[in-house]
Amino acid sequence: MTGRTCPTPRFPRTSLTVAAAALCASLLLTGCATLTGSAGASGESGGKAPVTVMTWAPESTSATNMPGMPAMAKTYARWVNARGGVGGHELRVLTCNERNDTVSAARCARRAAAGNVVAVVGSYSQHGRAFMSPLEAEGIPYIGGYGVTDEEFSSPLSYPVNGGNATLIAGSGRQLAAHRCERVTLVRPDTIGGDRMPSLISAGLAEGSAGTEGAAADVRAPEDASEYTRQGERALDLLDIDERGTDGACVTAALGERTDAFFDSFRRLREDGDGIRLASVLGSVQQSLVDRTGGAGGPFEGADVTGWYPAADDPAWDRMRAVVREHAFGDNRVDVTDPGAQTTWIAYTVLHRLIDSLGREAVTARSLRRALDSGAGADGIDTGGLTPRLSWNSSDHPGTTEFPRIANTMVSFQRVREGRLVAARDGFVDVGPTLERRRSTTTD
Repeated sequence: MTGRTCPTPRFPRTSLTVAAAALCASLLLTGCATLTGSAGASGESGGKAPVTVMTWAPESTSATNMPGMPAMAKTYARWVNARGGVGGHELRVLTCNERNDTVSAARCARRAAAGNVVAVVGSYSQHGRAFMSPLEAEGIPYIGGYGVTDEEFSSPLSYPVNGGNATLIAGSGRQLAAHRCERVTLVRPDTIGGDRMPSLISAGLAEGSAGTEGAAADVRAPEDASEYTRQGERALDLLDIDERGTDGACVTAALGERTDAFFDSFRRLREDGDGIRLASVLGSVQQSLVDRTGGAGGPFEGADVTGWYPAADDPAWDRMRAVVREHAFGDNRVDVTDPGAQTTWIAYTVLHRLIDSLGREAVTARSLRRALDSGAGADGIDTGGLTPRLSWNSSDHPGTTEFPRIANTMVSFQRVREGRLVAARDGFVDVGPTLERRRSTTTD
């Protein structure tokens, strides 16, 4: 994705087939955003104007990649367009490679504005300042971002569907406390975002109050290392394994795509191979990683994993699984267990409900914002049990002092059992009070 506006060549009717092929090739070569609809969908569905949105995410980079998010967006568009569109509108999806850098993130936002999109939906970027300002200038709502930037939880034009990393880390503390982890070491990225994690997990541990010895020990780690022997040694030293053994000793790591590299280094340092409880958060550990590292015989068997949504085998995901089977056309980027693809599915579900609620009203960025800000209906937006009902109305969303745009402070406790990530307990756990506890203790 270059950010350039795609040209619209004019071709003679006699060479329409050749011209169409040439245009497709041109789009691929130039990196222009692509329009996606279902096969056979007309330019307008049911006489209503098409609705254009954008989804962006980093692809083919040396850091975090989320190709499943734009792939899921295209799958969703094919599905709804095959059923007559969204509220009678054909859904058109522009995609953009955010490339994990500020320049590309800003370029994607400008491309969204140039493409007259009514919303950016189900996207991932770590560069909130770069993309949010251009969206705010054009009044374009950002619906269902992955939740990795502060701007997603502070901008009045952001409508997150999950509680971001803050809820995951606080939830991990709650989950470990339930297992009577007396000594906890957190291995986290040496970044500004990572600096917030120790107080979050410690607040969760304190909320669980299971005899935990004060705050979690903090181990900083680079985001892009290939091995973490030094950090593993530091984690073991802080747990005082030699003197106190492994009983009550727990290690949680949240390093994104490098989490498996840390646990591989950590495993090599542990001669006994047993006794220390391992934990992480969804996104750092997910089903594809468990499968790749040996499943039930791998290092993650028995590990605790905190997530935003129900476990991937929950019936609430049945519709998404069916849609992927029928409309992803074998695209292996669309992994139904991937939290990125799941977030995009939920974000498009929100968009779908919003457009339906508008009825005959024109679908614009302004009308979507008005619906979102008014509470999206008396009871909020129903996502089919994948989240609590969502509302960003300031009078009824849960929000917190530090994260005012949070509409969902729920997390799920999961565990790797027989090589599968499954629910460790029924239902959601609300970490909203934990976030406020952390805020009050860090500002006292």
